[in-house]
This record gives sequence, C-alpha cells and structure tokens, in this order.
Amino acid sequence: VQLQASGGGLVQAGGSLRLSCAASASIFSSLGMAWYRQAPGKQRELVATISSHGSTAYEDSVKGRFTIARDNAKNTMYLQMSSLKPEDTAVYYCNAHSWDRQYWGQGTLVTVSS
Repeated sequence: VQLQASGGGLVQAGGSLRLSCAASASIFSSLGMAWYRQAPGKQRELVATISSHGSTAYEDSVKGRFTIARDNAKNTMYLQMSSLKPEDTAVYYCNAHSWDRQYWGQGTLVTVSS
C-alpha cells in the first residue's frame, strides 16, 4: 500500500487546513487509518484514528478542532484542522494498518505562525 499525503502549508494561528492522504490499494476500505505528527525535536505522536467502520478517536489536544474522515470510494483519508495553534506545527504523516502490517506516507509539513 502506498500512501500520499498532501495539503500542508503555512497558515496563521486560528486558521484552517485540510490534509489528504491518498492510498494506492483497493483494500483501503478494510484498513484502519490514522494521522500522526512529529514536531521538531519531539517524538512522533498519534493525532487521530479512524477505523474501517468509521469509528474515530482523537488526541486530547486536538479534540473539537480536528476532524478525521475517510472516503472509501476515493481511497482517501482527510484531516480537517481548524483553530490551528502554533503548537500544531509539525510534519503530519498518514498511516494505514491492518492486524499485521503498518504503512506510512511521506509526511506533509504544517506550519502555524503566531
């Protein structure tokens, strides 16, 4: 499975961005998906997950601001980010996983200026 993340960029605090993650595989609908991020000098952290059935979960600091979604017809996952804060600045990675495998995209940089 190949994953292609896009949609990152520079935005002012309080602004919004939508990230996309396009998957190459027809098995997309059967995979759990997630967004991770890694800020400079910090470990990669889980931001949001969406199961193959559409159940979602969020890291506490993004609850109410970020929304994860998937479109199985387009083999694409999204992360709608609103009310962005400087501390959201990071490289955002998309992840796909089954019971025995993990797949990673190349990352897209989000920079939030104060």
